[in-house]
Amino acid sequence: MHPKALLDECSALIEQVFKFDHPTDAVVARHFRENRSLGPRERATLSDTVYAILRERLKFEWLARSGTGSKWRRLAILGFPGDRDFLKSALTEVEKTWWDHCLAVKDADLMAQHRHNLPDWLATALGDQVGDEFDALVASLNQPAPLDLRVNVLKKKREAVLAELRQAGLVCEPTAYSPLGIRLQGKPSLAKLPAFVQGDVEVQDEGSQLLALLLDAKRGEMVVDFCAGAGGKTLAIGAAMRNSGRLYAFDTSGHRLDALKPRLARSGLSNVHPVAIAHERDDRIKRLAGKIDRVLVDAPCSGLGTLRRSPDLKWRQTPQTVAAQAELQQSILNSAARLLKPGGRLVYATCSLLPAENEAVAAAFSAAHQDFEPVPVAGLLALAQVPQADSLCQGEDGQWLRLWPHRHATDGFFAAVWRKKA
Repeated sequence: MHPKALLDECSALIEQVFKFDHPTDAVVARHFRENRSLGPRERATLSDTVYAILRERLKFEWLARSGTGSKWRRLAILGFPGDRDFLKSALTEVEKTWWDHCLAVKDADLMAQHRHNLPDWLATALGDQVGDEFDALVASLNQPAPLDLRVNVLKKKREAVLAELRQAGLVCEPTAYSPLGIRLQGKPSLAKLPAFVQGDVEVQDEGSQLLALLLDAKRGEMVVDFCAGAGGKTLAIGAAMRNSGRLYAFDTSGHRLDALKPRLARSGLSNVHPVAIAHERDDRIKRLAGKIDRVLVDAPCSGLGTLRRSPDLKWRQTPQTVAAQAELQQSILNSAARLLKPGGRLVYATCSLLPAENEAVAAAFSAAHQDFEPVPVAGLLALAQVPQADSLCQGEDGQWLRLWPHRHATDGFFAAVWRKKA
C-alpha cells in the first residue's frame, strides 16, 4: 500500500478507536473484516500504530497541538512504527518539519502526565501503592507484553517442548515463576506450530498460570471455574486434574464459552463441562451448592493489570466503573462460596492493580463469612514448587498473591485463598 494511503487508513482507524465505545481489539478486528484487501504487513502497521497511541496518548495529544491537519492524522504520524523514510514520503514539507521537532523532544522536557500517560485518578491510585517504583511501573505498563505459553502436562513435559520450539527456530526460555510456562521472544505466529496445533501448549500469561496452581485441583474432584471466559485457566485446571473428576466452566457469555471449544478439542480434555449461566445466582449454580471441592473466581474486573496488552482500558475505566465492579465482585464471590463443601478451597482473583477490587473485596468477604478461614498464598505457592514464592506475595505471612508488571514481568494479578471450615 502507498504510504499516503496507509497513513489515511491509520487516521480513519484511530478516529474509530477513540470513540471508546467498544474494546480496541474488537474495533481493530471489525476494521480488518471490513477491509479484506489489507495485507499482513498493513494490518500489523495499523495495529501497532493504534496501540502505540493508546499507550502514550497524553504525550502524543500534547505534541499534536502544534501540528496541522486533522488530529487523527497527527496522532497517526506520531504513533507510526518502523521506517521513518517510508513515513516521510507521505508527509508535506510542513508536516516533516513538525515531526522532526516532535522527535527532538526528550522525556525530561515533558510534564509528569505526558511521561506517565495515565488519567490523574489512576496515576494517584498506583503512586500511592508503589511510591518510588512509580516510574518503573509506568515504564513496564507502556511496554508490549511478552508471549507466554503454558505446557499441557497431559501431553508433554516442559523440557521436551522447549527443545521442540528451539528446533523450530523460536527463541524461548522457561518462565521465572510458573513451573509450567515458556516465554517466547518476539511475537511468532503459532497457528501452524505443531506444538500448538497438537495441544501441547496454550497461550497463557505466566501470572494467570499461577492462579491454577493456587487452586491445586486434584484427580477425581468436583471443581468449578466460576468465571471461565475463553477458558485459559479452565484448561490448566483440567490438566492438573489429569482429565479425571468433573470440571464445570461457568460464564455468563455463551460467546466466550464457544471460544473454549476449539481449545478444548486441542487439549485432549474430556472432564470439562462448559455451562452458560444467566447471572451469579442462576439455578444451575444452586443445584451444586455444598458439593464442590474447589472453586476459582477469576472475577470480572477493570483489567488494569493488563495495560501492556489493552492500553485502552486506562481511558475506558473510571473510579465509578471500578466501584461498580467491586460490588459485582463481592456478589459473585458470595454466590461462588455457597458451592463449597466443608474443607473445600476458594480462590478469588483479579487482573487489577487496585486495592478496591482486591484486598478490600477479600477483607469484606472474610468479615462476612466466619465459616471460611484465609489460607496464606505464600505457603501454597511454595508447595506448588514456585521459586521465590515470598517475593510474589503481600500482606501478613504472605497472605495474598500480588503480581506487578515492573517487579515480576507478568500482568498485574491479585489472589486470595480461603478454606471452608469443617
